[in-house]
Amino acid sequence: MQTNFTEEQLKDPGIARANEILRSCVHCGFCTATCPTYQVLGDELDSPRGRIYLIKDMLENGRAADEKTVKHIDRCLSCLACMTTCPSGVHYMHLVDHARAHIEKTYRRPWRDRALRWVLAKVIPHPMRFRLALFGAKLSRPIARFLPDARLRAMVAMAPKLIPPVSRNDDPQVFAATGAPKLRVALMTGCAQKALNTDINDATIRLLRRLGCEVVVAKGAGCCGALTHHMGREAEAHGSAEANIRAWMAEKRAGGLDAIVINTSGCGTTVKDYGHMFRTTPLAAEAAEIAALACDVTELLFRLKPEARAPEPLRIAYHAACSLQHGQKVTAAPKALLKGAGFEVVEPADSHLCCGSAGTYNLLQPEISGELKRRKVATLEARAPDVIAAGNIGCMMQIGSGTRIPVVHTVELLDWATGGPKPAALGRG
Repeated sequence: MQTNFTEEQLKDPGIARANEILRSCVHCGFCTATCPTYQVLGDELDSPRGRIYLIKDMLENGRAADEKTVKHIDRCLSCLACMTTCPSGVHYMHLVDHARAHIEKTYRRPWRDRALRWVLAKVIPHPMRFRLALFGAKLSRPIARFLPDARLRAMVAMAPKLIPPVSRNDDPQVFAATGAPKLRVALMTGCAQKALNTDINDATIRLLRRLGCEVVVAKGAGCCGALTHHMGREAEAHGSAEANIRAWMAEKRAGGLDAIVINTSGCGTTVKDYGHMFRTTPLAAEAAEIAALACDVTELLFRLKPEARAPEPLRIAYHAACSLQHGQKVTAAPKALLKGAGFEVVEPADSHLCCGSAGTYNLLQPEISGELKRRKVATLEARAPDVIAAGNIGCMMQIGSGTRIPVVHTVELLDWATGGPKPAALGRG
C-alpha cells in the first residue's frame, strides 16, 4: 500500500510504525475470510482491510477521528485472526492499537459512552472494586430487563452465579516446589480472574509446584494493562505495565526467574508485547527482557512434560482463545497436554473464529458479541463434549453463559490429572 506521510509526521514513532504496517498491506482481502465482524455484518469497513483504509486516511491526513471511523474501529474485536491469515505479515495489532490511542486523544464520545468506558477502566483492572461491582450486578438482576442500554444489561449479566471468596494464594508470596526444584517462575495472578474464578490460579500453583517449580507471586504486580490498552487509554495501560515490569525485574534480580507464567491468554499477548510498548522509553531493555520471559502456562507445561492420567474418560471440546492461537501462536501445546493426559480432545468447526468476549467487547458491543457467542456455542455443542476447556477467563465466562456444558480452564484438568482435586465446575455440572 502506498502511503504519503510527511517527514515531520514520520518523526513520531507511532506514525512511523503505522507507516511500516500500512506499506506491508497489498489489499489482497484474505483477511476478510477470517474476520468475525465481517462475517456477521458483511460490511467491508468492518473487515481488517476496510479498517486499514480508514486508519490510513485518518493518520495520513493528521485529522481527528470522526464518528464513522470510530464506529468501525470500535467494532473490531482485536481477535487477530487477520494476522494469522495475512500472507504479507501485516501487523494489524500494532496498527489498530495506535488508531485507538489516536481516537482517545482526538474524538469526544457521547457522554454515556465516556461514562461507561471510564467505569470499565476504573473497576475491572482492580480486583476488589470489580468484586464489589459483581455483587452489585447480582443484586440488579431483577431489574436488568428494565435497563435502557443493552450494554448495562450485558454488565449485569456478566456476574457469575457464584462469586468465589478471595484466595489468599493470590497474595504476594513464594511457594516452594514440592519435589526437587527445577525452575523459579513468577505467576501473573491477573485482575478480573481473581474476582471471577480463583480456582485457576490455585490449580496453576499446585500443578507447577508438583512439577518442581518454585512459584513467586511478586509484590506490586497486577493488571497487565490490556483492558485499558485496547480502549486507547495509553497512560493507564503503560502505568499498569510499568508496575509489572518493575515488580518482576525486582524478583529476577533478587532470586532469578526462569519464566513469567501467564494463565490468561489475553494478558499473555499484551505482556509479550511489552518490548514494543516501551521501545522508545528508558524501560525499553527491561520491558524486552520481561516480554522474553513471558509464556503461557501450557508452553511451560509442555516443556516440563507432566506425567498425567485422566481420572475419568472425558470428551473435551477444546476452545482455542484468539489471544492464544492468533496473538501468541500457541496452538499445539494445550491439545497435546490434554491428549497426553488421556482425555479425548475434539475441536469445533471454525475454531479460528472468536467467541465474542474479547476483553470488554461483550460489554461494549453486546449485539455483535451475542451473535458470535451463539455461533461458537453451537459449534462446540455439536461435538457433544462432556466438558469445554479454554485458556482464557474471558472466553470461559462468555461461552459458559451460553451453554449448560461445564467450562473449565485447561490447567484445571491437568492439575486434576496429576493428583489435584476435581474441577469444581465438573462437580456442579
